[in-house]
Amino acid sequence: MMSVEAMSGTVVNPSVEASAVPQAKMRIGSEWRVCQDFDEVREPFAKRSVAQIPRSSSADLNDALEAAVAAKAQAAEMPAYERAAMLNRAAEGMTGRAEKLARTLAFETGKALKDSRIEVARSIETLRFSAAEAIRIEGEHVPLDGSSLGAGKIAMLLRFPVGVVAAITPFNAPINLAIHKIGPALAAGNTVVLKPPPQASWTVHRLTEIFVEAGVPAGMLNTVYGHSVGAELVRDQRVDFISFTGSGRVGAEIKAASGLKRVVLELGGIGPTIVHSDADVEAAAAICARNGMRLAGQSCVSVQIVHVHRSVADPFIERLVKEVETMKVGDPLDLETDIGPLIDEQAASRVERWVCEAVASGASVLTGGKRDGAFYAPTVLTNVTPRMKVVCEEIFGPVISVIPYDEIEQVFASISSSRFGLQCGLFTNSAPLAVGAVRKLRTGGIIINGTSTWRPDQLPYGGVKDSGIGREGPRYAIREMTDERLVVFNF
Repeated sequence: MMSVEAMSGTVVNPSVEASAVPQAKMRIGSEWRVCQDFDEVREPFAKRSVAQIPRSSSADLNDALEAAVAAKAQAAEMPAYERAAMLNRAAEGMTGRAEKLARTLAFETGKALKDSRIEVARSIETLRFSAAEAIRIEGEHVPLDGSSLGAGKIAMLLRFPVGVVAAITPFNAPINLAIHKIGPALAAGNTVVLKPPPQASWTVHRLTEIFVEAGVPAGMLNTVYGHSVGAELVRDQRVDFISFTGSGRVGAEIKAASGLKRVVLELGGIGPTIVHSDADVEAAAAICARNGMRLAGQSCVSVQIVHVHRSVADPFIERLVKEVETMKVGDPLDLETDIGPLIDEQAASRVERWVCEAVASGASVLTGGKRDGAFYAPTVLTNVTPRMKVVCEEIFGPVISVIPYDEIEQVFASISSSRFGLQCGLFTNSAPLAVGAVRKLRTGGIIINGTSTWRPDQLPYGGVKDSGIGREGPRYAIREMTDERLVVFNF
């Protein structure tokens, strides 16, 4: 792995000239508001300045919420075809600026440019899915003649927007995960107060500009920045719904503070994937390697643990390590780079510490295991045990632990007893085994002949247990972000 010092000379800031660091502005109602207090964002690759991000005050948040509340009626009354057209215009705006967005994202967060381009493309699809679902929001007829009390009456369920949606998003997929909240919320006729992540706020500012240019009416999309306003936002009684993606710790705090508000919480996971004895070992190893190391492992569905049948463990591990060692670590703006830095040096130091703890307790490092600033080398571990943090906690870094097994029922029990339950992958050619896994594994999703990482954006996505509450995906998020109202006609 090339050192940070050796690579730093190749960095080009895609957003600004070296002499001028831009300032992001809050979007509140119809105005772009300048803040007097700023935090400086530095990119993780060479620690160059990206932008100055506002430190929103309680007064700023109050004004954003007032604007969102004032726009509720207009948003709810906007016809579905107009909401769909508005979202499609935003998608067109993103398409026209796709490369600029991708380069800004790669520069600010250290995500490899090839992956940043994929995220932008997915985000455009997610917006278009949201636009399509805006004109499909439907209720249902409820038959009443099954009882004498209901006979002769007509009942139906209709859906209406919840009102003000508080959207809090993370750094690891800051564009697409913001779209997964903004798109369905606006499609359903809600207003939004968005708090982006500090580490990717400039990228989200650029995204907000596109929505404004697409004609989102004043107050329907508002942005505030900084750590301090997040807690106030989720407690405020003017908020009707909270959509959060992030850590389990913060998710639990939001749930405790939210009162009776509805929430969708997309939290962590440990990416378990099973490779059974009848699997295509070569293919499974290559896919596991890519999906464990891409994004520097900073995804809640990154492959973190691979349970592999003992009969195929040796060839699987050999192929896995070989694939991992082909991956290029370096400058995120270099198209040859597969893996950029973690979001900051603190994150890389935590990964390093967890791996060192595992090694001290008997784990073996087959490749990687070294840190250089915010970079952590793609790492494969064996001889791990269930109590090691690299196994039982979300590492959020480029580390895969391989665990051989003899009885798959024990693997099912282990995964289901974990406090996490986001997604699980299973490689097998046995239909009965796959059906058994579906029945026994307690996770939000089970991917047959794929890893835990697989997620097309139109599907319902979310977990159980400490991995979260509710589902994302435009159609399913719209269900979450609408109230169901019973209407009964007595004649």
